[in-house]
Amino acid sequence: MHPSDRHQAWGHVRGIERLSLCDWPGRACAVLFTGGCNLRCPTCHNAEMAWAPGRLPALDRDEVLGLLSRRARWLDGITVTGGEPTLVPGLAALLADLADLGLPVKLDTNGMRPAVVRSLLGAGLVQTFAVDVKGPYHKYPELTGGGVDAATARAGLEAIFRMAAQAPGAFYFRTTRVPLLDAGDMDTIRGLLPAGFTLVEQKYVAPQRRTDAQTDSQARQLPGDLVPGPHCPSHIQGPQGQRHQGSHSLQAAGA
Repeated sequence: MHPSDRHQAWGHVRGIERLSLCDWPGRACAVLFTGGCNLRCPTCHNAEMAWAPGRLPALDRDEVLGLLSRRARWLDGITVTGGEPTLVPGLAALLADLADLGLPVKLDTNGMRPAVVRSLLGAGLVQTFAVDVKGPYHKYPELTGGGVDAATARAGLEAIFRMAAQAPGAFYFRTTRVPLLDAGDMDTIRGLLPAGFTLVEQKYVAPQRRTDAQTDSQARQLPGDLVPGPHCPSHIQGPQGQRHQGSHSLQAAGA
């Protein structure tokens, strides 16, 4: 990996959660948050991370890797989420650094950059992709705040579905039941998935934002640096509804 790729990629890491029992089903994982997103979902719980990452300080690569190395014995993996991680320039270099820790990696994605997913899968840098299917293709413009049209959504997700059919153990699919979706929409989404896949349906929790549309992460932070999950109240996995903890978490973290 070129040193400039590594530097550029780590400059997009804007948050860390030292321990989550709910972001990777069945695993205790750390969570890294990258800034920036190509969608504008009005239901996003992490609007500041997604749309104004420059308001959050970048985390120091060596400090993050040092923290993860010290905690590796208690972790079953690392989740990389956002925002939308596939937008990060030099992402493979960042993931290669994580691979050196000896922990598997899950990457959360909206599936709109299938070429990046294909590259990471082929390189063996990601063991599991959690793909958010926002809704039926015709509802994507409304669900994503105009971020993507129906044809683009179809093309991106169908490419992901073909990959998943070839590597079923490396993918799972989830949808948050936002107010724009009804029971018929959920059935439609299930029908889009490759054979053998079950949709993970997530309960919608309305984002709590201040008037400037920044996420109020502190209001949702739980004691002990743990986060709620699908089996814990109020959790929404993935870019459509995430929590983030900024550099304060890293600075306060010990071994």
